[in-house]
Amino acid sequence: MDFETITYAVDGHVAFLTLNRPEVANAQSSRMIDEIDAALDLADADDEVRVVVVGGNGKHFSAGHDLKDILSGADEWARMRDTPEGKLRHEQVMYWDKSLRLRNFRKPTIASVHGAVAAAGLMLACMCDLIVAADDARFSNPVARMTGVGVEILVEPWELGPRKAKEFLWCAETITAPEAERFGLVNKVVPRDELDAAVREMADKVALVPPVTAEAIKDVVNHTLDRMGQHDSWRYHFMVHQLVSASATATGALETRKQGGMDAVKKEQAGGKRKS
Repeated sequence: MDFETITYAVDGHVAFLTLNRPEVANAQSSRMIDEIDAALDLADADDEVRVVVVGGNGKHFSAGHDLKDILSGADEWARMRDTPEGKLRHEQVMYWDKSLRLRNFRKPTIASVHGAVAAAGLMLACMCDLIVAADDARFSNPVARMTGVGVEILVEPWELGPRKAKEFLWCAETITAPEAERFGLVNKVVPRDELDAAVREMADKVALVPPVTAEAIKDVVNHTLDRMGQHDSWRYHFMVHQLVSASATATGALETRKQGGMDAVKKEQAGGKRKS
């Protein structure tokens, strides 16, 4: 299958799904999200594949959703966002459904992250079972300052704990790779030039587990999280996110962003620009 925004390759029992828009820090466009989903179809159908590694080409793993793609109305999904119900449909199908498809994918997945791991990039990484980070990785989710409620799936309370999650989101903090390991957000931190080798070593270890056993372990652990309320809390957040993003504050910030970019939004929120 030919891909434009990702690459996909299989080596032994490991499939490598790599985001490939380095010129925009691997911002996730609609096409990229669809191609990630298509690559998962390939991995699912290939009995030789036992582990899927999700990484990013270039300096960064992913800076989040491609906001220029969304604001420009570049495709039908972006154009749907002109109405609240269209926005709900877009985010339900492209963000919620496809993210949970990765989280619940029957084969083990490993996120290989470096550079910026921001907003939807963080959400994507956290849908994977394991995360290996380069020592230059930086984790952030500044979406609250754009009047979003932490993107579509709120992973932070589960990954960081409630108090740190609030600080992280409210204060737009950036977490370094060593901090992420200390909080339990990532499994391992390695030097940048050793990232690929470390990920491959972990993937090869996981691939030694018989597929039926690996799938069962993943199912039981995810089921445990869901019994603890993870899925329900994510769904509650998703609907709150829809409500807040349809508010006058959010739609006004979106219009300001279209006209003057994120700097204009920050200036207005800081009181530098007053409406008459």
